[in-house]
Amino acid sequence: MTDLDIAEVAHRAGVPASTLRFYEEKGLIASTGRRGLRRQYDPGVLERLALIALGRTAGFSLDEIAQMFAPDGQPRIDRRMLSAKADELDRRIRELGALRDSLRHAAACPAPSHLECGTFRRLIDAAASGGVASPGRRVPGRR
Repeated sequence: MTDLDIAEVAHRAGVPASTLRFYEEKGLIASTGRRGLRRQYDPGVLERLALIALGRTAGFSLDEIAQMFAPDGQPRIDRRMLSAKADELDRRIRELGALRDSLRHAAACPAPSHLECGTFRRLIDAAASGGVASPGRRVPGRR
């Protein structure tokens, strides 16, 4: 398969060419050269970009993602890092679930004012203290 130019890679990967240039600058991908003024990439860059997109979706930083590739460009993913990120996502899912439940309760609460709703007040207090659903706290919205 022949090299792909930057426009084709951008189109297939669903990212702007500026993102490709930025990833190249960060060392996440490498062009194989140029044809005129256009950067050329090996078709394998598409799989690498898919791995980068997956990492970004999971919440990894670009620096963390860069560590997931060996110097030869092959994936070298630390399983402990994946497990730690999964644990972090579990915590975030619990927090978001508690937030969702609180908002649903507040939307249907019969209190005359949201500020008179105990569940809504706990949600405000949690937000003011920097954590909507802290571990060990009663989940707002559950009576």
